[in-house]
Amino acid sequence: MTSEKVVVKNPSGFHLRPAGMFCEMAEGYSSKIVFNKGAAREYNAKSVLSVLGAGIKSGDEIEIICDGSDEKEALKALVELVDSGFGEKV
Repeated sequence: MTSEKVVVKNPSGFHLRPAGMFCEMAEGYSSKIVFNKGAAREYNAKSVLSVLGAGIKSGDEIEIICDGSDEKEALKALVELVDSGFGEKV
């Protein structure tokens, strides 16, 4: 299992388009991928409803947690996606 914290930089947070991009990327890996925002609960990164339900806004810190055979690759790709601001101006 591997994890990393990342700050959401895009101005609109995880609205439908970024949430869809995040889920689509997560679904490309066989590892179990979840994230949390604070210690309250884990959210399934492969479910757009779960990602949207987290209510992630710009400036929020999330921890992405990957567990499986391709966990390192999955974590690296998802952190880079969030760091990129999902193609929005940051």
